[in-house]
Amino acid sequence: MIEIPVDRLSAEILTAIIEEFILREGTDYGAQEAGMDNKIAQVRRQLARGDVLITFDPATENCTLLTRHQFDRYSTEAVQQDNQGNSSGSNEAAYEDYSQDTGNNID
Repeated sequence: MIEIPVDRLSAEILTAIIEEFILREGTDYGAQEAGMDNKIAQVRRQLARGDVLITFDPATENCTLLTRHQFDRYSTEAVQQDNQGNSSGSNEAAYEDYSQDTGNNID
């Protein structure tokens, strides 16, 4: 998952991403329902503070918003999975090097 800096997006694209997220998530804004403009303003403030990030997942080709905590947790889990995959899948000691074997010692 890749973080997309807000300042790299045009105003139109940023608004479209925020609107799509709000409509998709159906977020709860408490006892009083907030209008779309208020919801957009709230998300913009969260983005400006760094509490919320815009992310892109190359595997699914989807863009979404995550809290900083969600993104950090995802990143940590991804690193742990990579480390587990590397330690079990590329253990060099488990493989013998036959590149210098001339085949003279065949039984």
